[in-house]
Amino acid sequence: MVTRTAEQLHAIVKKVLMAAGADEWNAEGVAEHLAASNLCGVDSHGIWHLIGYVKGVQSGDIVPDAHPEILQETASSALVSGNWGFGQPAGREAMQICIDKAKTQNIAIAGVVQKHHLGRLGHYVDMAAAEGLISFVFAGGQSELAPTAMPFGGSRPVLNTNPLAAGFPTTAAGHPVMFDFATSCTSGVKVVNAKARGEKLPQGYVVDKHGVPTDDPEEFFDDGGHAPFGDHKGYAIMMMVEYISRIFLGTNALKDDKRGGDILRCEGGTMIALKADLFQEMGDFLSWSDEMSQRVHAVPPAPGVDRVLMPGDPEANARETRRRDGIPIEDDIWATVVEACEMFGIADL
Repeated sequence: MVTRTAEQLHAIVKKVLMAAGADEWNAEGVAEHLAASNLCGVDSHGIWHLIGYVKGVQSGDIVPDAHPEILQETASSALVSGNWGFGQPAGREAMQICIDKAKTQNIAIAGVVQKHHLGRLGHYVDMAAAEGLISFVFAGGQSELAPTAMPFGGSRPVLNTNPLAAGFPTTAAGHPVMFDFATSCTSGVKVVNAKARGEKLPQGYVVDKHGVPTDDPEEFFDDGGHAPFGDHKGYAIMMMVEYISRIFLGTNALKDDKRGGDILRCEGGTMIALKADLFQEMGDFLSWSDEMSQRVHAVPPAPGVDRVLMPGDPEANARETRRRDGIPIEDDIWATVVEACEMFGIADL
């Protein structure tokens, strides 16, 4: 196990990506996002991805110095192209556009297309909550060329993990009420890690090629797939994400066969922001929001549970712990960071 601070991870990512060909704006945007993901405990969307991004640049899947541009725009909407660059800077730009429009139009929607991996969707709803906005983010379309998730009751993948996030301003907890999760039982990164480490998954998180629940990640890679969380209900939400972030944005017509890679070539991200004080004073909204958090935190925990949490508490708790103690990084993940650095003769880790 290796321990580093968020600042150290940020510096490593930025240095490696600039050596790989990224300009400073892109390298800074990705570095800030990955380090923040590790800091809040979402390691599946942190520095784990660095080696993959470097290889994406080298293969031509990622244009490392691309900047976003608006393809279509109204007073309350925008369709943003990432021009096949890194997803995080493009996603940040799209959410900022959405935030700015929502402040003047009460509600706004932005789509972001033609980009690489968006990263942790919670990052974007945190941005909106900090501006006093409620927000929702959806990411789908990976299924078009690289399906990995089974429809409920099926035995062939046709969807993908299709994550979503939502955020709500609050004051009592010191952080937004937010959630960010895949609509599959687990993320693809966790399946990859389990296979590499020879570990089992919780039973039913994935299914084999016959659609039978299993705990063996090897079965996932033998024509198996992700299971939707919550059976038919989770499957319906997974499909909703596919519709609102691929079909709605029209990503199939925007793909470039030389960019994005199979997984991300047709992916789209849809972002919605609305003013939390649209129907009442902001102080009243925050008062009710805080009351809800306090009510939940006051619930006596069940046996074996330390405390009943609100969505967003785990990330906030991880930030506090990791700022104090550092960010733990598994040896196999750190080895990929070292590999990325060695590609460019970077030794200061």
